[in-house]
Amino acid sequence: MAVKNPKKKKNVPEGLWTKCPSCTQIIFNKDLEKNLKVCPKCDYHFPLSAKERISQLSPKKTFVELDADMHALDPLGFVDLKKYKDRLKENIKKSGLNEAVITGVGDIGRHRVGIGVLDFNFLGGSMGSVVGEKISRMVEKAIAKRLPVVMVSVSGGARMQESILSLMQMAKTCAALAKLGENKLPYISVLANPTTGGVTASFAMMGDVNLAEPKALIGFAGPRVIEQTIRQQLPAGFQRSEFLLSHGFVDMVVERKNLKGTIDKLLDFLYKG
Repeated sequence: MAVKNPKKKKNVPEGLWTKCPSCTQIIFNKDLEKNLKVCPKCDYHFPLSAKERISQLSPKKTFVELDADMHALDPLGFVDLKKYKDRLKENIKKSGLNEAVITGVGDIGRHRVGIGVLDFNFLGGSMGSVVGEKISRMVEKAIAKRLPVVMVSVSGGARMQESILSLMQMAKTCAALAKLGENKLPYISVLANPTTGGVTASFAMMGDVNLAEPKALIGFAGPRVIEQTIRQQLPAGFQRSEFLLSHGFVDMVVERKNLKGTIDKLLDFLYKG
C-alpha cells in the first residue's frame, strides 16, 4: 500500500500566478491586474496589449474605434524566412488585431481626445503603411473635431517587409501632427517599453509633452548596435526613461497608476476645448 508523502508540495495551477522577470516575485494574476500589471514589489511594468492600455486610460463606453477593418497588403511580395503574407496571418491570429495599432476617439479624464495605441504583440508594434495611415487619419479626425491627441508608443520601429512604403509613414505621421500643432491642438506622447527605430524618429518624440513609463527602453538603434559601432562602453541605464529624462529627451517619467491623471491635468493646461 502506497503511503502519501505529507511533505510533498502541491502543484500550483497554471494561469493563476505570474513570475516577475525583474525581481522573481510570484504574483497572483488577480493582484497583478488590480495593480495595472505593475509588480507590487519592484515596480516592474509588465507589457500591456493595446486593448489593455486603452481600457486603463479611457472608459469602454466612451471609446469609439476608427478604421478597425484596415489591414496590410504585401505590395513587395516580401519573403525572408517566411512570406510576409504568412507573417501577417500569424500575427492577426496571435494578437486578435488586424494591425499593430488601435486608433479611436475617447475620454481621458475630463477630456475628449483622439487616441492611438501601438501593440507589440503584432509584429513588434512595427509601423507599416496601415499603421501610418490609421494614425494620420485619427489625427485628421481630431483636427476636424478640435480635439487633442494622445499616442502610446511601444514599437520595434519601421517595418522592413514594406521597405520605403513603411519609411514614408514617418514623414506622413509627422506632417499630420505638424498640422495638429498649426491648429493649436495639443499632442501628448507616451513612450512605453520598448520604443525604438523609426517610431522614435517620428511621431513618438513629437509630443508637446513627452511622457515615459519607468525604465522603458527608448532610442533609435539598440545599445548593443551602438557599442559595436563606436567600440565604447555605454553609461549605466543608457536609453532608459530615467537617463533620457536627465538629459532632456523626455519631460516626465510617470508610473502607470498616475498616467491617466497626469494626462488629464496636462490637458487642463494645454487644451481649451
